[in-house]
Amino acid sequence: PGQAMGQNSSDICQCCVVCAEAASMAEEEHAATSAEGNGGDGQKNKNKKYRRDKPWDNETIDHWKIEPYTEDVAQGNCLIEETSFSTLFPKYRENYLREWWSHITRVLQKFHIDCSLDLIEGSMTVKTTRKTWDPYAIIKARDFVKLLARSVPFQQAERIFEDEMACDIIKIGTTVRNKERFVKRRQRLLGPNNATLRAIELLTKCFMLVQGNTVSCMGPYKGLKQARKIVMDCMNNIHPVYNIKTLMIKKELAENPAMANENWERFLPQFKKKNVKQKKLKVSKKKKDVFPPAQTPSKIDLQIESGEYFLKESERLEKRKSERDAKQAAAVQKKQEERQKDFVPPTEKAHKRKADAPAPAVDVDALTKKIKSAKAPSKAGDKASAASDFVVSASKKKKEKDKD
Repeated sequence: PGQAMGQNSSDICQCCVVCAEAASMAEEEHAATSAEGNGGDGQKNKNKKYRRDKPWDNETIDHWKIEPYTEDVAQGNCLIEETSFSTLFPKYRENYLREWWSHITRVLQKFHIDCSLDLIEGSMTVKTTRKTWDPYAIIKARDFVKLLARSVPFQQAERIFEDEMACDIIKIGTTVRNKERFVKRRQRLLGPNNATLRAIELLTKCFMLVQGNTVSCMGPYKGLKQARKIVMDCMNNIHPVYNIKTLMIKKELAENPAMANENWERFLPQFKKKNVKQKKLKVSKKKKDVFPPAQTPSKIDLQIESGEYFLKESERLEKRKSERDAKQAAAVQKKQEERQKDFVPPTEKAHKRKADAPAPAVDVDALTKKIKSAKAPSKAGDKASAASDFVVSASKKKKEKDKD
């Protein structure tokens, strides 16, 4: 027993020494940290009493970096319940999906997601399996199938599985009631040769596809928000050029580090709405009559006026039958006349003969004068000068008088 007690006492002494050393080291560390917290005054700071250096408190570490979630990081984690999503697609999209379906299944098999194509119902279904290691992959697969249904090419829709890529399908079919106005505003969003749409894609860093009553967008979350605003403003009769100009100015200001903490409102354009005056149609005011309009006669009043009201029922029926027969006979006669028009020969115009036309009256005196003037001149007169043709000599005048 003495030996045992001696051994125990020595063990106890060794433990006390170790504990004392640990306690002294802890006091020294605590004093150093408290001195640092109080600026070296040696006073204790209750807020930083248990402050210790953390391994992640390092400036070289980027805390905002998103680490890729791979199968190695998941370490064999799997889902317990099955999740599925179905999407309908139009009839004209069937041939394209059948052609590319093998590539679609290959992309989804990387995340162990099962997919099926129903051509009878016209739907695509994606669902998780027991081997699915990424819980958010089914949401990406749902968006992938939606984009394919809205005519997005497979090569572009495949990018939805990237970490910083999202999608937004904007419905524009119910924004405008008038069909012609809807088509014009949708064309305004595209622009000439799709120039407006390309400008929006460059500024928002999004892929955009206008198809039918929807606009499919793919890109970062900030760009999707800007793209949705531009599309909805365009359908609400605000031209996309105004939003494009604003985004261009914001992009230039963001590249300037001096304008990081400044207010940008003074640089952004302020567009005012212009109320275009429309021509008002002049409505002619009707003259108000002092007396109210006469009451329309009822059916009984009309029967009293015609005397039909006082007839017996049999007489009344007979009268109606006779009127109906007379109307039918008139209609039949009119139809027969219309049919006989095709057999009636057309009236020919009477042509007058030339012999029947009266001969015009002949003036004898005028005819004799014309013959005299048409007589051939003498040879001497032909040789005379041109001036003598227009001068009448006195001898000629005397001869003419003698003849008379």
